[in-house]
Amino acid sequence: MLSPKQVGLKALGAFLLAVGAWLAGGGAWLVSLGGSWYYLLAGLATLASGVLLWRRRRLGLWVYLALFAATVVWALAEVGLDFWQLVPRLGLPLAVSLYLLLPWVREAFTDAKGTVTVRPSGAARAATVVLGAGLLSAIAFGWREVRAVVAPLTTAVTAGGHAATDWYAYGGSNAGTRYSSAGEITPGNVSELEVAWQFRTGDLPENYPGNKSAYMFEATPIKVGETLYFCTPRDIVIALDAASGHERWRYDPKIDPSGVPMLVCRGVAYHEARGEVPDCPRRILVATVDARLIALDAETGVRCPSFGQNGEISLRYDLGAVSPGFQYVTSPASIVGDAAVLGGFVLDGVSTNMPSGVVRAFDALTGRQLWAWDAARPAELGPLRPGEIYPRGSPNAWTLFSADAALGLVYIPTGNATPDFYGAQRPEAFDRFSSSVVALEVETGKLRWSFQTVHHDLWDYDVGSQPVLVDLPIDGETVPALIQPTKQGEIYLLDRRDGHPLAAVEERPVPQGDVPGERYSPTQPYSVGMPSFAWPALTEADMWGATQLDQLACRIWFRTLRYEGRYTPPSLQGTLQDPGISGVISWGSVAVDEARRIMIVNASWLPTTVRLLPRIGIDESQRARAGSFSRGFMAQAGTPYAMEFERFLSPMGYPCHAPPWGKLAAVDLDTRKVLWEHPLGTTRDHAPLGIAVAGVFSQGGAAVTQGGVVFIGATLDHYLRAFDLSTGQELWKGRLPAGGQATPMTYVSERTGKQYVVIAAGGHQTMQTTTGDYVIAYALPD
Repeated sequence: MLSPKQVGLKALGAFLLAVGAWLAGGGAWLVSLGGSWYYLLAGLATLASGVLLWRRRRLGLWVYLALFAATVVWALAEVGLDFWQLVPRLGLPLAVSLYLLLPWVREAFTDAKGTVTVRPSGAARAATVVLGAGLLSAIAFGWREVRAVVAPLTTAVTAGGHAATDWYAYGGSNAGTRYSSAGEITPGNVSELEVAWQFRTGDLPENYPGNKSAYMFEATPIKVGETLYFCTPRDIVIALDAASGHERWRYDPKIDPSGVPMLVCRGVAYHEARGEVPDCPRRILVATVDARLIALDAETGVRCPSFGQNGEISLRYDLGAVSPGFQYVTSPASIVGDAAVLGGFVLDGVSTNMPSGVVRAFDALTGRQLWAWDAARPAELGPLRPGEIYPRGSPNAWTLFSADAALGLVYIPTGNATPDFYGAQRPEAFDRFSSSVVALEVETGKLRWSFQTVHHDLWDYDVGSQPVLVDLPIDGETVPALIQPTKQGEIYLLDRRDGHPLAAVEERPVPQGDVPGERYSPTQPYSVGMPSFAWPALTEADMWGATQLDQLACRIWFRTLRYEGRYTPPSLQGTLQDPGISGVISWGSVAVDEARRIMIVNASWLPTTVRLLPRIGIDESQRARAGSFSRGFMAQAGTPYAMEFERFLSPMGYPCHAPPWGKLAAVDLDTRKVLWEHPLGTTRDHAPLGIAVAGVFSQGGAAVTQGGVVFIGATLDHYLRAFDLSTGQELWKGRLPAGGQATPMTYVSERTGKQYVVIAAGGHQTMQTTTGDYVIAYALPD
């Protein structure tokens, strides 16, 4: 009869046999792919140790301790003292080694004759414990969250300067800087912030049984006078008292969400008439996911009769056939004078025969179309001929626009033509203006200039970030500049008058593909005169996981994919696309302190695997497979290839590359140097046991104030955070009841004189953060 201790030793032996089989089998596969020999050798040693421990032989202990010592040497040689890189390499071997040295384990061993042996020497136990403790201390000491030396601010600003009472547009103003001159909240007092009021919209997915659309509460309120205006995921417009959060009115457009995969409304627009009008001198415009533009009285929330037909116009006329969910609007219009300029989202990857990505301007008072600009017919701005429609499949513009009223220009970030991952059939005009920033005259829609960030885009690197307009001193004069962040992590600095680069841009050779029929750009533009936020190219040693087991799986996956760094094109073999589909910088864009000329960037890192599938042989189960944040299928009808994609995650759901996966950084726009950068957010709300790995994926942007404070939610954990603009030090965080995947805003109430910071906390279902319906305001205590 075996004692409990002997049973325990046999169980450990069986466990190591299973682990060893995984490591040896996977390790052999990895070696055949040209990868590391460690896993094969470690697997064989683990198998040997497991057999010996099952037989209760002391030699099994020594074999495993020798393996652990060799593993320490290998791990340190491969990744140094990088804490999170060492965790999967050493965590399991260290735990097993320490267990084997526990006093009661020695009593379970037998010698070759079947008698109980004496323990391993005290010196061996002590050496292993000291080695483990010393190693953990060393790697903990080597772990740093701060990733750069902090530089001082270039300009001193008094915290009690001019207070900004309003936040007129999504980005604070048409410049999109997300900057407020409010200065009551400073690094010295921000830790005292508390909830001033909280409002619940009632727009929750569970309130709509049968709803199949993903909810994203990405709205940033605007503030005009003493009223906040915002929209919910179902385009319900709500007006709140800015000081108390009490509801003043709401308007429900009762959208038809049929076929719409994502319910998103990032914000509303405000227009104020400059003369006598029949109704609604102050109005709110909301664009809906069922493609309507609706005008509401800003005072009462009732429709404006003078606008379109009973206060609304359709955004689908002259588009031809539009299947449910194939074209809709998620971003607010840009208001310049009496023109409301907006584009629309066209569903990715479906077909070559998709609705046009046309950008249109409407009279904000009457709803009459003023002009239309389409990438396929850039010189034809007037009305269409009878029976004519805008060209099918042209690049769209789904995100936020910016505008310079003095120059009379509106700046349009464009997407790539559909479908996204195969482009042999695209007309030259589609390629010319895709994945670009385009400057149009507000009065006429005439093209003034364009700048392309990706040539012949095959990666879905549409320009999702709002252009940010700043005035910069360059060579002794003040130059009107435009900052264009991109999914690739490149940030382009352009003269917004004519589009020429103010910081150097180089065309560099990029990998070429071999998909039959496809064409490839030999070069791509790199913004070498500005800091790049693209992560370094991945290697096998960068592969990660919770344990050696899923780390090995990631290494094998990495070796099976085509990967030659950035711009590795889609392939039939399967390509590792880095940056991934969601990009490094997306619709959250960047924030700029206008006084200090400091840019705040939140950057993410989540590669994607992409594989083209010949259309012949695609079965119906693949065609019908539902997409998610982690994986999906794109039919790409009209081309020879469908496409499937998958986030680069381990079998346990962790990223296959080591953290950090997200960061917050500051850039001095005068010197164009990074001042500081830190991992942003943690895995607290997603990892087992609340393990807080620092630096996670984010969706949303930052706001910055004259008081010298940066506010941002956006991350996977449920916090609104405040950072010191001068150092990047986290000064405060407020726990949110749901995910804060929205850009915060700030203002000063004229009635109370207090500065408020407001964020929508409603989560992001595709990011799997907690959904909710909260709008929360923070302020300093009285």
